[in-house]
Amino acid sequence: MSTTVKPGQGPGKAGGTGTARAVRTRGGLSLRLDVRAVLVGLILLALALAAGIALIGSGDYPMTPAEVVATLTGGGDAGQQFIVQDLRLPRVLVGLLVGAAFGVAGAVFQTVTRNPLGSPDVLGFAQGSSVGALTAIVYFQAGTFAVAAGAVVGGVATGLGIFLLAWKGGIHGYRFVLVGIGASAMLYAMVLFLMTKANIVEATQATTWMTGSLSGRDWDQVWPLAAVCAVCLPLVLSYGRPLRMLEMGDDAAYALGVRVDRVRVVVLLAAVVLVASATAAAGPIAFVALTAPPLARRLTRSPGPNLVPAALMGAVLLVAADWSAQQVFGADQLPVGVLTGVLGGGYLLWLLATERRAGRI
Repeated sequence: MSTTVKPGQGPGKAGGTGTARAVRTRGGLSLRLDVRAVLVGLILLALALAAGIALIGSGDYPMTPAEVVATLTGGGDAGQQFIVQDLRLPRVLVGLLVGAAFGVAGAVFQTVTRNPLGSPDVLGFAQGSSVGALTAIVYFQAGTFAVAAGAVVGGVATGLGIFLLAWKGGIHGYRFVLVGIGASAMLYAMVLFLMTKANIVEATQATTWMTGSLSGRDWDQVWPLAAVCAVCLPLVLSYGRPLRMLEMGDDAAYALGVRVDRVRVVVLLAAVVLVASATAAAGPIAFVALTAPPLARRLTRSPGPNLVPAALMGAVLLVAADWSAQQVFGADQLPVGVLTGVLGGGYLLWLLATERRAGRI
């Protein structure tokens, strides 16, 4: 039970926005609570759930939100139960989990590299997963499970390779970004090479996978991704404070007792596994990892990686984009990766222009 509640610091100080509160318990424990960040998180959670319900209710057999909720809670007839539980709910859950995984991974990469362009999309991890998936398709005629396994192996191997190449007395953001960009270019060339080796059937399968889509996702994609998220997301969240200290620079973090290199290695490895697993489940959906963290930070106005808001923002963006891809274009439904690529590309151009005006590039 809390005994004292007092305001946090004003703008520019530890509280960041003036909305922070220090909550102290009778046992002597204290908790710093950013009221604005909590409210933003609750709003994003509500939006994610609302977008999920809207996506479940859309399709050739439309359902109202009330019918969706009733079916999810055990009501509805046999037809509605089949449509919701077997066809549409897995798609929505994959979308929510993939969006959350990309959001957290993007926040980790941008925090560690101290660069708004430090995203798995830019640093080659999505391309590494693509190489692994295409290798399974072209050389082993793999099915869905083997393609997913190839994507995970490719993404993790790419991450380890970039770590080793970027390591020089530790991992530093600028060198990590440069190595990642170089690896991205090389891996994209490998993707093109593999496409030239594929026959027409394999090329069609590869192109569909590389576009990034939630269509046809079932419980076989939900459970492995949920297991990875259940392990990696809490692990990354437990390093929230050290990540925040890293934003002040290595020297300041060392002075505050943060084991800088260990923190970087652990959170980056967890982020790589999240990206590889999410890519295996839905394909290399572009720009969610790049856009979710800064959008969440703008809403919360809080310093630090904002891991939970970034995860919720990623889930909202992906599920809302999938719903829009189904509804806006009528019969010509787009894979969600096409829509996120178009919107994310526009965001990237705006970000580059902003960074140039600020004199940072």
